[in-house]
Amino acid sequence: MRNLLSDRILTAKILLGIFFSVGITGMAIPASRETFTSLTPVALLLSIAAVIIFHKFHDPAKEILFFLFIFIAAFIIEAIGVKTGRIFGSYRYETGLGPLIFETPLMIGANWALLVYCTAVIACRFLVSDFLKIIAGSALMLAYDLILEQAAPVMHMWSFEDNVIPWRNYASWFLLAVIFHSLLRLSGVRTENHIAPFVLFVQAVFFIILVIILKFVR
Repeated sequence: MRNLLSDRILTAKILLGIFFSVGITGMAIPASRETFTSLTPVALLLSIAAVIIFHKFHDPAKEILFFLFIFIAAFIIEAIGVKTGRIFGSYRYETGLGPLIFETPLMIGANWALLVYCTAVIACRFLVSDFLKIIAGSALMLAYDLILEQAAPVMHMWSFEDNVIPWRNYASWFLLAVIFHSLLRLSGVRTENHIAPFVLFVQAVFFIILVIILKFVR
């Protein structure tokens, strides 16, 4: 049984690695860049599907409801942020993350839920204290955002006014991460997953390579 699980994990990692490698190649070629940019929601859905497949369910109803809450709450916060400019700064969403509702892509809520989950899985593997799990998970999300913000404009996901990312964006991102991770710990929802850390890693590497290619190489 363990060998079967190991084979499934390895297969999933190889497929994800191939998918994102093809994505980097497609984004690096000017003629195919727009096509591959439009596939960003597909990449996010694939990552979510991989995480769901390898999630170890303990209380399915509670777990589904919790991450549905994260999805909805994050979407509402982002919509307010876009409308007012008072949460993350003045920014606007483009078409890279798919259809917009209230000038905000639905996929951004899914992205928040995925990131909270993946960073919680990593924090829970190495730390015992709930407080340290919250801080570590939130710090990982902040580190991820530092990378993502560089790639977002070139992938037509979102852009800030005058192309300047304000400090408020990172402060609000970290604060919201702390709130979501705190709620996760209070809810008692358990996050056990064999593929989630790799999903976060391969996405981060994808964005880093993409930024290097599009901003510094060409």
